[in-house]
Amino acid sequence: MKVRNQTTNKVNVITLGCSKNIVDSEVLMGQLQANDFDVTHEAEKSDANIVIINTCGFIDNAKQESIDTILRYADEKEAGRLDKLYVTGCLSQRYKDELEVEIPQVDAYFGTLELPQMLKVLNADYKHELIGERLITTPKHYAYFKIAEGCNRPCSFCAIPLMRGKHVDRKIEDLVKEAKRLASMGTKELILIAQDLTYYGLEAYGERKLADLLRNLSDVNGIDWIRLQYAYPSQFPLDALDVMAERENICKYLDMPLQHGSDAMLKSMRRGITKRRTIELVDTIRQRVPGIALRTTLIAGHPGETEKDFQEMYDFVEETRFERLGIFTYSHEENTHSHTLVDDVPAELKQERADAIMELQQGISMELNEARVGQTYKVLFDRKESGHFVGRTEFDSPEVDNEVLVAVEKDTFVRLGDFANVKIDSASDFDLYGHLV
Repeated sequence: MKVRNQTTNKVNVITLGCSKNIVDSEVLMGQLQANDFDVTHEAEKSDANIVIINTCGFIDNAKQESIDTILRYADEKEAGRLDKLYVTGCLSQRYKDELEVEIPQVDAYFGTLELPQMLKVLNADYKHELIGERLITTPKHYAYFKIAEGCNRPCSFCAIPLMRGKHVDRKIEDLVKEAKRLASMGTKELILIAQDLTYYGLEAYGERKLADLLRNLSDVNGIDWIRLQYAYPSQFPLDALDVMAERENICKYLDMPLQHGSDAMLKSMRRGITKRRTIELVDTIRQRVPGIALRTTLIAGHPGETEKDFQEMYDFVEETRFERLGIFTYSHEENTHSHTLVDDVPAELKQERADAIMELQQGISMELNEARVGQTYKVLFDRKESGHFVGRTEFDSPEVDNEVLVAVEKDTFVRLGDFANVKIDSASDFDLYGHLV
């Protein structure tokens, strides 16, 4: 087989899945660059001789995307257009033995915590002095900021602990050091992520420390926005709300996946909270952080979900009026507790229920957006697209939430990555339109 002449030690890293995987890829790329590799991220046209795929194994669709991507690059290797192919991440962690048999063209598979082993195979050194440093793949003005790894929660439907292990905190001083480094590089927004933000501190300090972490990060010069994603509702650390209310650079935004609105389903899902306590928590959050935008995610079609359970979830969404909401159809994951139950809700019904929730949320979002018309907001601009500058308010996270669009005109000047005040002129169900003031 003839292999074309390629650049030595040039690596193309492909990232699939969630923002936590993005951070893992950025750390990997930082290590590779420090070892004198030429590194690119998701380059469509690349002369790289090595490809590393960071996979997702969360639900069926994500697993299929990961497998399809591996097969695509396995074909590239078979055709002689690639020297080495490595696979890491959640899918590899969970199904390594099966993948080695089914796709043997891959040179090696690595789990989620095996970065040193991967570097060794690449004849690179794991540089401990680089811990906390990475090559940012997002626009430089915002960065995902992982404060912990793994999860100790017992949710019956979730395979993440199988892939990511037990919860492990990063120390506050290390996180502050990383935040200062990011700020010096032009990062203005930190998006805090973990499998469970609200568990932060229990492993490293023996008590919940999210509030202390927020205070310390808020004091870092140059960080204008701090955003919280993936908070768990059970045993929520209420003192964190006081910090959110006090500090101007902590966004009035909270992503808190609730998964359902029926007591029967919450119990079956092993969520550790009831519907009544969930409603009380939402009310408390809104009272203590006035104006906060709450984002949640739900699951339709968990085993045993009856029409009554679904109606309870529908009514819960209708009454609570979340500012942001997404919904998944249930995926029957091996080696989870829910997998021992009968997956008894037909796929078509799961999708119908999910569609009904999203149709409801579309109307809620439209009403909430229309209420913002005439108001002026601070907007961070991410990109220019289709004749508009596109940005976000503090109430919106990148990729998943509403956007603010400002038409490009002769007298309109916006520098991407900067803040500007925008007066909202009109609204759609998931976007706002305005002009600079």
